[in-house]
Amino acid sequence: MNIFKFDKAHLSDCRESLKTKFAFKNELQIPKMKKVVVSMSTGDTIFDSKVINTIYNDLYLITGQKPLISKSKTSIAAFKLRKGVPIGVKVTLRRAMMYDFLKRFINIALPRVRDFKGLDKKQFDGRGNYSLGIKEQIIFPEIDYNKVDKIRGIGIVLVTTARVDMEAKFLLESLGLPFYN
Repeated sequence: MNIFKFDKAHLSDCRESLKTKFAFKNELQIPKMKKVVVSMSTGDTIFDSKVINTIYNDLYLITGQKPLISKSKTSIAAFKLRKGVPIGVKVTLRRAMMYDFLKRFINIALPRVRDFKGLDKKQFDGRGNYSLGIKEQIIFPEIDYNKVDKIRGIGIVLVTTARVDMEAKFLLESLGLPFYN
């Protein structure tokens, strides 16, 4: 598995390899990482309002940035959901915080996933963005296993400036994301 490094030399090497592979004529055409969105949501907040504080603290520990609380926009009687009830939290990471999170995610958290073979190449959205879901928040070393009340999943979206999936896949592979297939 490649080791993800955040240094100027590695990022400039990635940019040069992208420029030669796809024959970009302008420096601004070369795709780059734009942001990483990390989110956690749960349906348990309908019954217990303290759950939102738990996932808020977990996401704060994982990302190092204060999360934004997402509230429901509509009421859905079948789910016993009312408008304005907190249902999840999310964080948008950019620049140095984004690369720091990616470094910890790739080098520390992903190897702790049980039976990990690599990331699926089919999770691109057609516009150069990659989405993945993690089933357990305890793969991050910042989360104390003894203090976890319930295992919850995490959604991660890697947003790039690439126009097509092939460019984004090459960018993410050159940065060190371990893909299979």
